Amino acid sequence: MGNLRKDHVAERFVIVNESKTKPSKSKKNPFKLGNESMTNPSVLSLVLKDGMLQRLQDDEGDSVKNWTVRVVPAINPAVDIETENTYSEHPLYSEPAYGYHYNIIASPDETKTLATIDVEQWGYVLSVVQDRLRWLYTQKGVAYVAIYADSGKNSGTKVQHPHLHMMSFSTIPPKIEEEANSSHRILNEKGVYPMSQLVTSESGGPRQILQTEGFIALSPWAPSHPYEFWICPKKHATSFSKISQKEINDLALILRATLGGLSNSIKDVSFNIAFHLSPEKKNSKQIHWHVEVYPQTIPWSGLELGFGIFLNELTPEKAAEELGAACRKELSALVGIL
Repeated sequence: MGNLRKDHVAERFVIVNESKTKPSKSKKNPFKLGNESMTNPSVLSLVLKDGMLQRLQDDEGDSVKNWTVRVVPAINPAVDIETENTYSEHPLYSEPAYGYHYNIIASPDETKTLATIDVEQWGYVLSVVQDRLRWLYTQKGVAYVAIYADSGKNSGTKVQHPHLHMMSFSTIPPKIEEEANSSHRILNEKGVYPMSQLVTSESGGPRQILQTEGFIALSPWAPSHPYEFWICPKKHATSFSKISQKEINDLALILRATLGGLSNSIKDVSFNIAFHLSPEKKNSKQIHWHVEVYPQTIPWSGLELGFGIFLNELTPEKAAEELGAACRKELSALVGIL
């Protein structure tokens, strides 16, 4: 099984996990409706029947049919709860890559993408994410749950079918730790949450892309990617697992409108999504949770990879102007459908 290695100088972790499963020669899509036998049995299958949602799971040798959203343990997990309990010391520090790794199959339709599934479907997906998040934080050895998605041929995904990953870690990822420490420092120095201040200052400004009742989509002041945008709750909130169904529906709307607007603006765009959430277990350093979207329009150069300094030839103001027009058009169409 894999191990989690820490760089001997930098605050950076790498999961080294050699796959024990041979790549499948089959061209079949394992996430497509009807191909349930190609994945691990589901731990949760959401089924829409007579206007009601049923929460089911696969029995041994008997898969749930006609599902709407399906949660399965990953075939080649990056982390595993059955990993070997081996450690090594500094400077070559490593620890077991312990954790849970699930795939959330966002639609039974392989022709859809995360930018084209409808708003209601996104609502189902986010409800399942919230459900799994709550369960994972009751498990031993879970310090943080990472939620992310890859979409498009340049996103790093191995399966194009729309899906998300949920992966737990026994330690808090360095990027989240850094964000929490910085937020905590600014709160102590200035008495304000920096993300809350950002949301207030960007509302109605040149980097705003779109607003709904409870959320704002904006181009960050210093984006690492052209057309990068964040979706933030307007009110200060640290816990995604505690948001209401109304807020989930609102988030589904702005996610679908912005991803649709992005895809309409840039043909065949690949993108990555990362949910930046506070650790749900007791921790004094919390963050204002939000969703970050990174379009993959150009590859990183040695400047980004070697030094962590990002060269962006598109201003966030110009990106917001372009995306804003496309996203408002998309939102108008979606609201008309709803």
